[in-house]
Amino acid sequence: MNESTRHPWSRRLFIRQGMALASLATTTPLFIQQTAKGVMLPMGSMLSSIPGMPQDRILVIVQMSGGNDGLNTVVPYGLDEYYRLRPTIGLAKPGTNADAALQLSQARGIGLNPAFSGLQELMDSGVASIVQGVGYPNPNRSHFSSMDIWHTGNPDGRRGNGWLGRYFDNACAGTPQPEIGISLGSESPLAMQGDSVMPVNFESPELYRWMGEDLDRQLAEPYRNVGDQNSLNETTDQLAFLKRTSMDAQLSSQKVRKAVSQQPLVAYPGGNLSDQLRMIAAMIRSEMPTRVYYASMGGFDTHANQAGQHARLLRQAGDSLKSFYQDVKAQGNQGRVLTMVFSEFGRRVPQNASNGTDHGTAAPMYFIGDMVEPGVHGTHPSLTDLDNGDLKFTTDFRSCYAEVLDNWMGADSKDILGRKWKPTKIIKKT
Repeated sequence: MNESTRHPWSRRLFIRQGMALASLATTTPLFIQQTAKGVMLPMGSMLSSIPGMPQDRILVIVQMSGGNDGLNTVVPYGLDEYYRLRPTIGLAKPGTNADAALQLSQARGIGLNPAFSGLQELMDSGVASIVQGVGYPNPNRSHFSSMDIWHTGNPDGRRGNGWLGRYFDNACAGTPQPEIGISLGSESPLAMQGDSVMPVNFESPELYRWMGEDLDRQLAEPYRNVGDQNSLNETTDQLAFLKRTSMDAQLSSQKVRKAVSQQPLVAYPGGNLSDQLRMIAAMIRSEMPTRVYYASMGGFDTHANQAGQHARLLRQAGDSLKSFYQDVKAQGNQGRVLTMVFSEFGRRVPQNASNGTDHGTAAPMYFIGDMVEPGVHGTHPSLTDLDNGDLKFTTDFRSCYAEVLDNWMGADSKDILGRKWKPTKIIKKT
């Protein structure tokens, strides 16, 4: 059996066999031009055929880029050291004033930033959880390096492929119809990139289409003809591959754009993350077979005058997450969708001279869905026993990944993470 037969949708194979397509320029559909970058969505390709995979479960990742300040998000108001180290940006104890931390009934001495009230409402409803002190050994305070570590699951600094990419590769082993995820944003996240499978990536549904006919309407008919089902032969030559790719691209583009054109079942607050989650909810509602979606929100690098900026970011994040959950609940999908929220690192414990915070280490993660064990999990890092002025992590992030992979996605986390990690036990046992 040749490589074309074994891996007909392999990114590497397409780069090799489809290199001649590069010379077609604007006469080639944008889907075809960009497939080597991992933005193609082959029709029917998103479900693994491996027995035992829970095909109805969905994972949504939300990335808070820039290093969200965990100490002013999940507030340790019960620790006096918090106020000594943050005399002007520390949030007051619950009930003290209008800007005080919100009380969490699930934990003593721990509250939430009042701007993050959307998450508090979800926690009070029993569908959200916080895992405290998540990090990894020998933390890296570079945005890019630390994000690579989270995306690859490799704290030793090797870039490699992504942890979700390895999940896709693992789930797709031996099947000609690989599972593929969808990411929203300007570029495909490393976390979703595998050896054999790459995610679909687009910023807006309007751009997720072939742009050639915008330049010349005469290009539209040849493009449609390339994907003519009647002319498709099940061979491994380049023309047949091109025809199948073009046809699948047209159909998947139409399906995505039709899905996101629906009016959402709830109101969304607006903003970039809100728009991304609204589109993801629409695709879930339209029964897209995708099992992993990825959204992101930037701006969390709050080195100066943190209070106002951080509150605006948390309000957008919390309100967007709440609306997203309410949307999938209105669809009847609340038991199928697990949302995981993370940032590449937290901030340093003491505030800086600019009333902001600098790059730090451990920070909370957040999980939302009917399947999560609600409440506050893990141990809050000490504010006195520090690592060179930074928090010592109490939960390794790979334990969170192992929980998601083993107990939600139905995969073997050891195959994906390289070793067995003790899961964090945030998914309810069924």
